[in-house]
Amino acid sequence: MGDSQLKRRTAKGLLWGGIGNGTMQVLNLVFGIFLARMLTPADYGVVGALTIFSAIAGILSESGFILAIVNRQKVTDEDYNAVFWFSLFMSLAIYTTLWISAPLIARFYNQPEMTKLSRFIFIGFVVSALAASPTAYFFRNLQVKIRSSIQIIALLLSGLIGIYCAYIGLGYWAIAVQTVTYTSTNSFLLWIRCPWRPKLLINFAPLRDMLPFSIKQLVVSFFTQINNNIFAMLLGRFYNMRTTGFYTQGYKWTAMGYSTLNGMLNGVGQPVLRQTVNDPERMQRIFLKLMRFTCLVSFPAMFGLAIVAREFIILTVSDIWLPSVDVIQILCISGAFIPLATLYGNLFNSSGHPGTYMWNTISLGIVQLVCLCCTASLGLKIMLIFYVTINIAWLGIWQYCAYRLTGIKTFRVLGATTPYLFITLAVMAITMAVTASIYNIIISLIAKISLAVLLYAIAIKLFIPQDFKEVLDYFKKKKRAENID
Repeated sequence: MGDSQLKRRTAKGLLWGGIGNGTMQVLNLVFGIFLARMLTPADYGVVGALTIFSAIAGILSESGFILAIVNRQKVTDEDYNAVFWFSLFMSLAIYTTLWISAPLIARFYNQPEMTKLSRFIFIGFVVSALAASPTAYFFRNLQVKIRSSIQIIALLLSGLIGIYCAYIGLGYWAIAVQTVTYTSTNSFLLWIRCPWRPKLLINFAPLRDMLPFSIKQLVVSFFTQINNNIFAMLLGRFYNMRTTGFYTQGYKWTAMGYSTLNGMLNGVGQPVLRQTVNDPERMQRIFLKLMRFTCLVSFPAMFGLAIVAREFIILTVSDIWLPSVDVIQILCISGAFIPLATLYGNLFNSSGHPGTYMWNTISLGIVQLVCLCCTASLGLKIMLIFYVTINIAWLGIWQYCAYRLTGIKTFRVLGATTPYLFITLAVMAITMAVTASIYNIIISLIAKISLAVLLYAIAIKLFIPQDFKEVLDYFKKKKRAENID
């Protein structure tokens, strides 16, 4: 595939990834506002404390084989079939284990109601495992538009059902029903749209070739989920469900901010970089361009969310959730850089170095876990500060490995990232100074957003005119990109 065609397919993937993830975040915002006004922090805490179990069960069910299929040069029906049956049998075995362990989980948190709740929520990862092969099919073929439309439909249906359950007084069960409905609908629609169908002949032999790659992805996903969900587990165990709920709410809004870009990158990053594996210089050019695009969006979005967090929480979910503001503001600092770490992961996987990605993720997860356990007695804010500091500092490790393995020099990476960082920090500082005397919540929110957007656009046009022009050209040509397979 030539540069021109690859560029168009990348643009198309980013476009539909952006539309899909953006729409999903808007729907999440709307549904989240309604649910947060009808439920309590403790309701969110109970469900949030179980997230780590569902997340780990989900990654064990597919065991990295989705990305293994994406990374293969050639894929056969037998590959998809083997992944389907493996995911099905593995998910049923894990669900049986968790079903038996549900009373122990409830006892760990001293929450008897978690027994029935966890057994219901854990159904979600079994249903999700059924769609492992269709997910891999759409992912590998860069069919982001189909995947995005399915996710939007699933989110819309599950959100409406969740709001209804909360309205009739089901409490934390509303969140559980919403989660399982989303997973079930998403899997069902993936099967309808996917042209591939499983065969009754069960043959796990094709998995042997994928196993070295999939094991590394499994370990990476395992430690990533621990890193993402360890807070809720520790808070639920050592504090209370109300504190866990405040953290869960803050984390949810922050994750909505950076997951939009993360979803766009995950949808095209690895498939696109994989096609340049035999041309290192071309791979570096594409990687740096993706990095500039990431910084262009991620830095202003996340730092912007941090400066409007208080107004946002009060106006949307009420001042009952004000303790979540500190969580949002601290996590936004880390969230601005998370998509960069995702991009490095795509680079390592695509260039044939998944082991590097695995060991880096393991090391980061261990360091995070040790630091969080050591600071658990100091309070949530101190734990968050350590968490954010380690995540940002670890980017230096990612870049060192990228240089050693792919030759991407640090000064080129700094040249692609620091202009956006300095511009964003300057814009946010000016915005905060100018709006500091505005005490009306609504006016303050509007003024901060409007001024920040205006200043950022002007700064990008003045100091990075080439990137500004590329963004404009990208949106002007998006219809053309849609028509190219």
